[in-house]
Amino acid sequence: MPAVQYIVEGGRTLHGTIRPSGNKNAALPIVAAALLSENVVRLDNVPHIRDIETLIQLIRSVGVSVDWTAPNSLSIQAKEVHARDLDPELCAKIRASILLAAPLLARCGEITLPPPGGDVIGRRRLDTHFLALEQLGAKMSFEKGLVRLSVAGFRGADVFLDEPSVTATENALVAACSAKGNTVLRNAASEPHVQDLAHFLRAMGARIDGIGTNCLRVEGGHALGRDEVRHTVGPDHIEVGSFIGLAATTRSEIRIADAGIEHLRSTLMGFARLGIECVEDGDDLIVPAKQRRKIQADLGDHVPKLEDQPWPAFPADTMSIAIVTATQCEGLILMHEKMFESRLFFVDKLITMGAKIVLCDPHRALVAGPSALHGATLDSPDIRAGMALLIAALGAEGRSVINNVGQIERGYERIDERLVALGAGVRRVDDRRK
Repeated sequence: MPAVQYIVEGGRTLHGTIRPSGNKNAALPIVAAALLSENVVRLDNVPHIRDIETLIQLIRSVGVSVDWTAPNSLSIQAKEVHARDLDPELCAKIRASILLAAPLLARCGEITLPPPGGDVIGRRRLDTHFLALEQLGAKMSFEKGLVRLSVAGFRGADVFLDEPSVTATENALVAACSAKGNTVLRNAASEPHVQDLAHFLRAMGARIDGIGTNCLRVEGGHALGRDEVRHTVGPDHIEVGSFIGLAATTRSEIRIADAGIEHLRSTLMGFARLGIECVEDGDDLIVPAKQRRKIQADLGDHVPKLEDQPWPAFPADTMSIAIVTATQCEGLILMHEKMFESRLFFVDKLITMGAKIVLCDPHRALVAGPSALHGATLDSPDIRAGMALLIAALGAEGRSVINNVGQIERGYERIDERLVALGAGVRRVDDRRK
């Protein structure tokens, strides 16, 4: 099968309205958590992307009925769930396979987990998941790369997560909702997608307090999903950040419809540091074409720093987009990626396009702008870096070829079509979608 590429004609001004997809990092744990109920669960605004399709294949393999009832709506019914080993090849495609640990344990009492996959952006430890599940009553053994878990019913506990891991918080929260007794989850992640999962679990009948904070309290022992449940996945704030960077880099005015503004404070603050301001218009966000594009120095005219941290700080998944945006802004800024030691390695591709960047170490890059970018042949290393390179290509003069775009399409639904609707010059070579 021929490789899938994007052929990008850069230098065009974009215009129009774009709507963010549902948050993939909310949809994945919600689809997994739907296994807690024997009744029908209906989910709307689910992004139809590769990662979701892979998770659907995994849960179908354990006997769950899943159907697309509309382009972005799923019907899930886990009337019967069969305890069996998960497919290693499917698990290796997505990190979200780990999210099946808690719901399958709750339904079947045992599970064998092959290593999960996902983006290669540095070591992504799993210890927090298993430490939390053990405190909630699970037993674990590790042999030949496989994790074997069993539980004779989860029981409530006072759990301190050794790091505020998003997926570990989600696994622990699902386990706590199916446990007998009360649970406190301390040092929990509080990202919008964790909040969305908590609201979905509430819709199933769970009793959860502290949503949006780093201390979640769960009153266990309540039946989950006794009736049909319907839930709408919230907008993807990382897509919104991507579209802000897209507008800024291409010097375009773009309206982002239903942007989920309540979750954008840190994102908007980060782009403002680069001299990119947005205008709120009801539920929409407008990125004007006319921008200062001047990096805001710290007091005393010191070189500023933009760094990511756990929520509610600037999101790690938006850092790649911010780096591309910084190449088009006047001034000098240190970009500090604190969370993943391999995420910044994509900047060498920006340098080949003409960006002025010094990679100080695996976590820090010094960006000087503005730089005139030119087209190049590029490979997408992961979802977010791939989107960042696509944005750079759209802002560059000339033609670019982006290979390995399957990585981008794991996280951005039909992004080529949506960009073309804004006037972008993007052509997808080989239109067979997986």
